[in-house]
Amino acid sequence: MAQIEVSFKLTATDYARMEQVCAERGLSMSEAFTLFAKKVGREGRIPFAVALDPFYSASNMDYLRRLKKKIETGQAHFAQHDLIEA
Repeated sequence: MAQIEVSFKLTATDYARMEQVCAERGLSMSEAFTLFAKKVGREGRIPFAVALDPFYSASNMDYLRRLKKKIETGQAHFAQHDLIEA
């Protein structure tokens, strides 16, 4: 079967951690990625939970950019309130 070469960008820390975990299990990183790819293809899903943080949604990021601009231009208005003790 023909093979293709795939490259990934990782931080040095992530690379070192993955390399260590793979070595402890007798795998190369290439073998680990191949196992991952085969499992994704076989199951048709990412084989672990991938949670989305709503904070980073496009609509919230747009809101935060607009708010930042208002703060920088002095157009933001904040209401004063009393602290609530829990």
